[in-house]
Amino acid sequence: MTGFAGCSKKPAEPEAKTEIPVPMAAAPPADDRPAIVCFGDSITAGFGLNAGSTYPDELQKILDSKGYKYRVVNLGISGDTTQSGLDRLGEAVKLSPKIAILELGGNDGLRGLETRRTRDNLTQIAGRFEARGAKILLLGITLPRNYGLEYIQEFDTMYTMLAKNHNYPLMPFILEGVWDKPGAMQADKIHPTALGASMVAKNVFKYLEPLLER
Repeated sequence: MTGFAGCSKKPAEPEAKTEIPVPMAAAPPADDRPAIVCFGDSITAGFGLNAGSTYPDELQKILDSKGYKYRVVNLGISGDTTQSGLDRLGEAVKLSPKIAILELGGNDGLRGLETRRTRDNLTQIAGRFEARGAKILLLGITLPRNYGLEYIQEFDTMYTMLAKNHNYPLMPFILEGVWDKPGAMQADKIHPTALGASMVAKNVFKYLEPLLER
């Protein structure tokens, strides 16, 4: 009887798998453009706005469109007073910005804080940025009329005297041409809409451009 043993075959060895190497994604290059730091409160932070709609975002678009090689860093925090800004200043000055745009003081005024204290805090903030080589652009704000004429005058004068004493360019009112424009302000009448933020950026750029280098 013929058996089948002679017909048995050695099991085939599995084929070696060849893996196709996947190229590693290149890390994005570091942004080595000089920094413009926007250091402020809710108007800078973009309270109530979608991401990418703040005035610093719009300012970056203007700079790019005009061929200026700067990166805008938004360091706005809603609710910040000048004291809060002073307390968190260490991380900001580490960036060694070429320009610091200071937009603080509004929350001090709304809380009725002593203007001397606000002025001293702003002076310290600006001075520490200057010590790291930054040029200063000061953005002022004013207060609702129900805060009383005397206090409002003290508050407004605080910005003008700070700018005069230290030779800082001053935009007297960050919401100039915006606060009374239909559709430019949110319902709280304090914070700009996306349209308003775009308008703020265009106005700020007029004061900023003389400080820029090609």
